[in-house]
Amino acid sequence: QVQLVESGGGLAQEGGSLTLSCAASGNIARLDSMGWYRQAPGNERESVAVVSGSGGPDYADFVKGRFTLSRDNVKKTIILQMNSLKPEDTAVYYCNGRITTLQGVRFRTGDYWGQGTQVTVSS
Repeated sequence: QVQLVESGGGLAQEGGSLTLSCAASGNIARLDSMGWYRQAPGNERESVAVVSGSGGPDYADFVKGRFTLSRDNVKKTIILQMNSLKPEDTAVYYCNGRITTLQGVRFRTGDYWGQGTQVTVSS
């Protein structure tokens, strides 16, 4: 079993900051990628920032220069520092992990999601 546990989020004023954390646990053989997605009411879920392999994070254009994604491979944790928040950043933010697990004698790769955390930015 794999779990992604999120923390952080909440309410901020325009121009303010919030921090989101996500920790992966369970029968993890390999973390292929981890990242944050968001979904606002009436919108589809969209990628915010994702880090995979040994490369640096990939950011959506709408957060470049404002959000920073960092990771701790030992703790299997990612942290999204969100600065200069805008009302349009209001959404439910979901942690995602593309994770390989060992099930019996086979490796299986799948997408796992956290429960989501609300971020609300007031103007």
